[in-house]
Amino acid sequence: MVRENSLAGTVRAPIGPSRAKALMDHMQAWQGKVSNQWKTRANTHQAMMDEGAPRAYAEVYKNLRVREQDAVLSAADRKHLQRCTEFLSEELANALGMPRGEALEQMEQATQI
Repeated sequence: MVRENSLAGTVRAPIGPSRAKALMDHMQAWQGKVSNQWKTRANTHQAMMDEGAPRAYAEVYKNLRVREQDAVLSAADRKHLQRCTEFLSEELANALGMPRGEALEQMEQATQI
């Protein structure tokens, strides 16, 4: 439940198909660096996700997918990866008119190194 006077600052419109495709392209090209210190990395990722922007979630998702391929993820990393996976797969599936599983497959392809 959201108070009506808080709607503008709390609720955003879902992204559309063109923005979803641009988001996938950004995720594929993103080459951000993350700290090797788990606590610094977790704080940075949490701050990015607190923005609530799909682009920030895509960057955190990509960072953690790359890290997952190179190293073991910390508990905080796994929690953030799961949150990003759920958020992005739902957002992209809705925007592109596809099942969540298919959106997830595309996300995984976009983040392979």
